[in-house]
Amino acid sequence: MSDRPRTIEGMTSLSQSSTTETTELTHLEEMFGTSSSLDQPWQTIVWNDPVNLMPYVSRVFRTYFGYPHDVAERLMLEVHNDGRAVVASGPREEMERHTEAMHEYGLWATASPGPGADA
Repeated sequence: MSDRPRTIEGMTSLSQSSTTETTELTHLEEMFGTSSSLDQPWQTIVWNDPVNLMPYVSRVFRTYFGYPHDVAERLMLEVHNDGRAVVASGPREEMERHTEAMHEYGLWATASPGPGADA
């Protein structure tokens, strides 16, 4: 008796099929650079704008993110002085939710791949 798994003519065993699919998927990801962006770190960036006052921006950071006063002030000053600040990082979907929330507060914000992300 052979050690090879028995197959019906024209079909492969489930384990052989999944191995082949995994190999093909890995090959496609290497070719096109399409690894899952859900596993990559993303950032929510708040941008400076000519409308919102600094105390308001700081209050949004405290209210929405729950940052302590000193952290919220530091991030607000970074937005004001540098034109932008990374206010959160994590999974893409969560950063997109944070970005939408910042929009609801009237702040300019974007979600983008974090450092080292391939997305």
